[in-house]
Amino acid sequence: MNPAAGLLLAAALAAPQATLRLDWFHTGDATREFFALDAQVREPLPWPGNPARPLDGTNLGGWRMEVRDAESGALLYSRGFDTVFSEWRSTSEASAGLRTFHESARFPDPGRPYTFTLLRRSPSGAFVETWKQSLDPSARTVRTAHPPSPGKVLPLHKSGRPEQKLDLLLLGDGYTDKDEARFERDARRMLAALFEHSPFKERKSDLNAWGLRLRASAPGISRPSTGVFRHSPLGTTYDAFGSERYILSFDNRGLRDAAMYAPYDVVVVLANADTYGGGGIFNLYSTVAAGSAWAPYVFVHELGHALAGLADEYFAADPLYVPDPNRPEPWERNVTTTPTEPKWKQLVTAGAPLPTPWDLDGFAARAKGYEERRKRLRAERRPESEMDAHFRTQQALEGKAFASEPWSTAVGAFQGAHYSPAGYFRPELDCVMFSRRSPFCRVCRAALDEVLDLHTRP
Repeated sequence: MNPAAGLLLAAALAAPQATLRLDWFHTGDATREFFALDAQVREPLPWPGNPARPLDGTNLGGWRMEVRDAESGALLYSRGFDTVFSEWRSTSEASAGLRTFHESARFPDPGRPYTFTLLRRSPSGAFVETWKQSLDPSARTVRTAHPPSPGKVLPLHKSGRPEQKLDLLLLGDGYTDKDEARFERDARRMLAALFEHSPFKERKSDLNAWGLRLRASAPGISRPSTGVFRHSPLGTTYDAFGSERYILSFDNRGLRDAAMYAPYDVVVVLANADTYGGGGIFNLYSTVAAGSAWAPYVFVHELGHALAGLADEYFAADPLYVPDPNRPEPWERNVTTTPTEPKWKQLVTAGAPLPTPWDLDGFAARAKGYEERRKRLRAERRPESEMDAHFRTQQALEGKAFASEPWSTAVGAFQGAHYSPAGYFRPELDCVMFSRRSPFCRVCRAALDEVLDLHTRP
């Protein structure tokens, strides 16, 4: 670090800083993208992040944001993240026309003119500058007037000051005033499930958790594939990008304006819904249908995406995204295209062959049958209890098959991951990111620990 950067960082750490948010519009299609500044927003609460770790050295994310001092060029803050735009851009719809998404970045107020830069990860893995703005946090256009707080912030689990902890905010969408008690029960049930999983159960004291129910006029969220539409506060909806179980909110400004009344590093949207579903985008938010019997699993799985950028390891479901024929090495910690030299090679079990053999063909054949059964249940709009029973049957049969695998407890490189049965490899036979049965594998736990350290350690 150069002397100028060191002095600026020392000054930044000397006193609590305000939270500054930059909002912009991201427009594009499968081949083009454009950016337009929306607003600078000074949020009402102090910066909740770890003041000792303003720079992100994890190299995670498809995008990276950087805040630099305008005069010296010193890097003051950086973070990796992903976007809804990037997910949409990898679907077939992006070839049909333009679409616009609202996006944000939050960072400690520099207190002086600064430059904000967005960098996108290239196929080679390097970050490339995509958009740059020169800004002044003292400008008259900075928004300091805000809508009223949407509700009471509920302390669900408090371990210490926000700047010393990972602050998890659970936003309730689709909960009416009559559902207030249900929201708290759902939130506490999700946290209990999280603390059953390593590394969270060992690091419970490194987390704070807050709840905030947004008042809905009618219970539930939209599910367009069944003709159900709700005007919920965040507009959370099933059927994102055509996937019936994918839940997203497309109202970024509404989400940010609600969340700013609680300290947070990570947001989870609890949807007041009983049908299986959820979603998660790195350093943006995750979602879960909190009334589903499988909500505890979905909550933990999707938080893996949102918190540590973990990739999906399963491959049997119908693909939502258009595959990249070049198969670049994924940036996510838990998938690779190079099984003989995986990025987790220091954790590989002694003696485990690379790639690691398993009954891929048998699993894929059975999984195809499970997926066809799931689609029939949805197409016929069968009761959710039948889907739950189907998932339990699948869970039991897969668990029995996996128990007989010779490398079932090893860290290796198992083919089948990242939505593809070929070309991508995962670290262990099973994991929360692969199925509904298991804890996080050792590689995913290490990735989660790395991000927890970024938020809580010197």
